[in-house]
Amino acid sequence: MTPVKGWCPGAYTPMMSGDGLIVRVRPRMGQLSAAQAQGICAAAERFGNGLIDLTSRANVQLRGVAHSNHPALLETLGTLGLLDADPAIEARRNILTTPDWQDGDLTTRLYAALYDRLGELPDLPAKMGIALDTGRTALLQNASADFRFEIADSGGLILRADGMDRGQPVTEASAADALIEMAHWFAATASGGTRRMAQLVARHRPRRSSHCSQPRPAGKPLVPGHGPLGQVFGAAFGSLMAQDLKALIADTRASGLRCTPWRLIILDTAQAGPANGFVTDPADPLLRSHACPGAPACSAATVDTRALARALTAKGAGSVHVSGCVKGCAHPGRATLTVVGRDGAYDLVKKGHAWDQPQMRGLTADALLALDLMTLSD
Repeated sequence: MTPVKGWCPGAYTPMMSGDGLIVRVRPRMGQLSAAQAQGICAAAERFGNGLIDLTSRANVQLRGVAHSNHPALLETLGTLGLLDADPAIEARRNILTTPDWQDGDLTTRLYAALYDRLGELPDLPAKMGIALDTGRTALLQNASADFRFEIADSGGLILRADGMDRGQPVTEASAADALIEMAHWFAATASGGTRRMAQLVARHRPRRSSHCSQPRPAGKPLVPGHGPLGQVFGAAFGSLMAQDLKALIADTRASGLRCTPWRLIILDTAQAGPANGFVTDPADPLLRSHACPGAPACSAATVDTRALARALTAKGAGSVHVSGCVKGCAHPGRATLTVVGRDGAYDLVKKGHAWDQPQMRGLTADALLALDLMTLSD
């Protein structure tokens, strides 16, 4: 059984971890101007421990924030234009947009229309979110979301409940009303521990589920390098140092950046420059490796994670997931090798999740690295 994971932190509602408060910042449409990005870097160093996380919903998190620094951090985020004055609206602004949006296009218009109606949504579990996969190609089909606006395979806009193969046709004008109706259906129908749309539709079909359209096929995934959207850089394990990001923006003279759900950032109008601390090679195996912060940064973990993940990745054993505990927060899917911390030691799961039954238990890091991992991954 998949363990229940913790609630999502926000800016107004940070979450305590082993290294202090985690404060989540939701850039509107995933975009930060150069000044906003530099401001976040300065805030991470002044109020936190200098670490910034990239999340699976194209948000950024500041880590290691002391309780006493939280009010000043909120004031700074507000000055940077990164915070809604109403905490309730800020909490509901879980809108993930495709990174290939352009000013004035369908994605930006939908975002504005939905933002204006967020106050009409019912109370929903904190992890529920909206995806606008309405760009030139479909990119967000595997991103975490519960309400998905997409382009149908036959053309036209659809709203698809996560877990359904098809979505109901909507127009740009009716999109917000359709979302609000579906959200109220979830709130009225869900019960007990149902926290996500896919859980609910596994038992109940949403209204208007007949005569629906299939979404278009997924497009080519984004990778590090130069692309039509700008220079793309990766962050190993979705974690970076504020000083590295600050230097990258300054050295490349970027006008801003776009966050993505894939531990990648896109620099707008960037020039060539050094990229210390970032992944620049599309073939780098670290892009297929996952590790949570581990101990002592996370109070639920009892082991180091990222140093071991780097060492295992270097051995070429396929995709690697090192989790500090059985919740598997860094990667909800399967990996070739999944290593799970337990009571200061490591359990090994082959081709599974962090919460699956391990094949080996109680290993040390040295014992893991001494194994023939290529044989284990067969």
